[in-house]
Amino acid sequence: MSQEYNPSQVEDDEIDLAELWRAIWAGKFIIIAITFVFAVASVFYALSKPDVYKASVLLSPVSSQSGSGGLGALAGQFGGLASLAGINLGGGGGGDQTSIALATLESRSFIENFIKKHDLIVPLMASKKWDKATNSLILNNELYDEKQKKWLDLSKTANPTPWDTYKKFSSLLSVSQDKKTSLITINLEFYSPLLAKQWLALLIKEINTFTREQEKEETKASIEYLKNELKSIQTSNMKTVFYQLIEEQTKNMMLAQVKKEYIFKTIDPVQVPDQKDSPKRSLIILLGIIFGGMLSISFILIRYFITLKQ
Repeated sequence: MSQEYNPSQVEDDEIDLAELWRAIWAGKFIIIAITFVFAVASVFYALSKPDVYKASVLLSPVSSQSGSGGLGALAGQFGGLASLAGINLGGGGGGDQTSIALATLESRSFIENFIKKHDLIVPLMASKKWDKATNSLILNNELYDEKQKKWLDLSKTANPTPWDTYKKFSSLLSVSQDKKTSLITINLEFYSPLLAKQWLALLIKEINTFTREQEKEETKASIEYLKNELKSIQTSNMKTVFYQLIEEQTKNMMLAQVKKEYIFKTIDPVQVPDQKDSPKRSLIILLGIIFGGMLSISFILIRYFITLKQ
């Protein structure tokens, strides 16, 4: 048997928007109070967060083989022979070099050595904010005793571990590469705009130096190998090939000696940031007010429906 249509039952099941509005209006003081509390809390939270500055640099990948036409020609003629000697004659290897350099830049061993070499552990791990008036870092005296130059108890660990420093520095560093132009942007965030600039400039210098020294060692080893093999070669044609290989590797060595920006060329040098990058205090306060308002309205509506069912 089909049920008869009952308009009054449908009306009872529908939500009366006017009634909901009256319930919200009746609880307006609760809404205002809760929203006010969240607004004040978000203001205090926003003001408690220290300013963070972001230094940036724009780089272009540099191929160590660029412009060396003789080496490119040798790559076509004697690439197989050179590979047997463990020598990379290039010809399209610049992209791989860039990828390796970027991976090295973000690697744990490189960053840990960088922090240790430039004595960054204390400012990196113990700082809590930057004093604009004195242009100096303010250290957390609960972590580090500046007078006695020693770390205080850090969860039963006397000093921050290399892993701790690596994680901290990695959280401040960001690297991105444009796939179309291959240009690389590296950002470094820190409390001090001056230190952010200095550390980023040092980081770019270090990766260029590291890559250059590594290339010099590999080239030197290749030259030594070729010279040793040359002693046992009898045919004049093969001797000519080896002399050409030695010549090109010597050119590579000279290039590594004089070229400071070996793997990354600076397009837009790093500058001291003029304005803070974070926190976005106005956004934090706005989100706090919105969240407080939504939470208070939800509370009023839940209370209304509970009362309605009783």
